[in-house]
This record gives sequence, C-alpha cells and structure tokens, in this order.
Amino acid sequence: MFILKLPKPILYGSAAAALFGFACITKESLGGPSYNREIQAQGKVIIVTGANTGIGKETACELAKRGAKVYMACRDMRRCEKAREEIVLETKNKYVYCRKCDLSSLESIKEFANTFLKEQNRLDVLINNAGVMRTPNSKTRDGFEMQLGVNHLGHFYLTNLLLDRLKASVPSRIINVSSVAHKRGEIDKTDLNSSVKYDAGKAYAQSKLANLLFTRELSRKLDGSGVTVNAIHPGIVDTEIIRHMGFFNSWLATIFIKPLVWPFIKGPRQGAQTTIFAALDPKLEKITGKYFVDCKETETSPAAQDDSTASWLW
Repeated sequence: MFILKLPKPILYGSAAAALFGFACITKESLGGPSYNREIQAQGKVIIVTGANTGIGKETACELAKRGAKVYMACRDMRRCEKAREEIVLETKNKYVYCRKCDLSSLESIKEFANTFLKEQNRLDVLINNAGVMRTPNSKTRDGFEMQLGVNHLGHFYLTNLLLDRLKASVPSRIINVSSVAHKRGEIDKTDLNSSVKYDAGKAYAQSKLANLLFTRELSRKLDGSGVTVNAIHPGIVDTEIIRHMGFFNSWLATIFIKPLVWPFIKGPRQGAQTTIFAALDPKLEKITGKYFVDCKETETSPAAQDDSTASWLW
C-alpha cells in the first residue's frame, strides 16, 4: 500500500488549520441566533450610545444597512468619525451622524439631547448601549462612581431628556443593554456611590442591576403611552469593555487563556443580535418591561423584580 509521507511543516500546518476551523465552527454555533428577519427601518430615527466600537458599532452598522437614520452618540469624536466613515462605506447609507455625548458628564449629555431635539422631530428607538466595566476607583465629572454614573445614571438622564420626543413618535422603543452580571448585583442603599468601600466587580454588577430596575420602573411609568422599554443581555462578548481587567490583558492570558476561551466568547456582531431584535422585531411592539437573552425573553434575578427598590432608585 502506498503511503504518502507529508513533511512535518505541512502536517503541522494542516493540523493547525483544522483546529482553527473547528474553533470557528464552535464559535459560530455557540454564538446565539442571528436576527435574520428582513425587517427594514427606513424612516426610523435611532440613537445608539457608544456606537464607535464593539457591540454599539455593529448595532449602528446593521441598523444603517436596514435604512435607518442613525445617530452615533460617542465620547471620542475622532474614533466616532472613523467608525461612521466605515459604516457609510459599507452600508451606502449617508444618514449616519456622529454627535458628542460623554455619559460621564451631565453637561455633555444635555448638550447632545438639545442638539438632537433641534435636528430631529422624531425618535423611534433609543439604544442605551455604552458602558464601562471594572474601572479603577474613579468618579464622573459630577462626582458619581464611574460605573454607576456611566452605565446607569448617564442613560437615565439621557432617556428622560428625550422622553417627550419618544412619546411624540409612538410606537417607539427604549433598549437598555444590561448584563447577566446583574444576578450578582445588589443595590447598596447605604453606599450607592461606593464612597465608603469600592469593589470594581460589585460596582459593575450594581450598575447592571440598576439598568434592569430602571427598565422595570420606566415601563410602569410609561404604561399605555406607546413607548416600550426593554433590557437585553448581549452575552459574553470580546470588546474593549474588558480593557480594565488586567488579567485578560496580560501576556499570560494572551498566550494561554484567550486562545482557549475564544471559541466560547461572542464577537461584536454576535453580541449585537439581541439588541437589533429588541429594536426592530414587530412582535415586541407592545412588549415592555422585559429582559431578553439570545433574542428570547428570559427571567431576571429576584432583585431585579423588586418594585420598592426600583422606586427608591428612581
């Protein structure tokens, strides 16, 4: 029997290619469903915060592909303009705009809202996507703990500034990007601002729980208005949000850990699918106060269903 003996470099290369292919298939299969319904968004005006990178950029790009007029609300205008250029070239949709909105500054948020209200007479969807994770102990310009300030309070303020325009554009939607980390969260009523003791992980989980309590309370206040508000968990996604997690940015993790976990972590495109579903799917036109994971309604933690805490936090 003739046996072909391959050179070792070719053999090793083939094995590596096969392993990489298997990893790609695994990543795709475990990345959750894609929102492939051909729902268009022509005529819709949509705001996406944190739209210059990661999930926000993929969300903005997909909405632009579907014909929406997209406002990219970002802190870093240089990166926003670069991302906008890429989105316009890919989607051939010129109605994509960059506007400065630093969620760590109430003044910047108000300036963004005022500018938007002058430019647009409607708002169909507000996607509160931007966020920070496990930041060093720091405060926003207004003195709020950074994660609580950016992830929750900044979006709370922005939403309320735009609420009348959303009401005037019904049926309209608000999407709050939360996280499964809310299940570890606790609203510390004695030290909400983490002034006495700061734990980066606990502060992040608290801010994500606050997103869900905000969703719950706002849906109650908007009941019957035609404006819906829902929260989503995008999954565990490889984006810049992990930049403050020193371990995952170490050379050790880069060499040994990241290649092993890569197939099991979503990419930004996969992470954006539930947001797009919540923003566009016709079935959700009258669904409000819910939490979605992988495009399916999912139960939140008991703490996220506490109406008294939701009212207190508001």
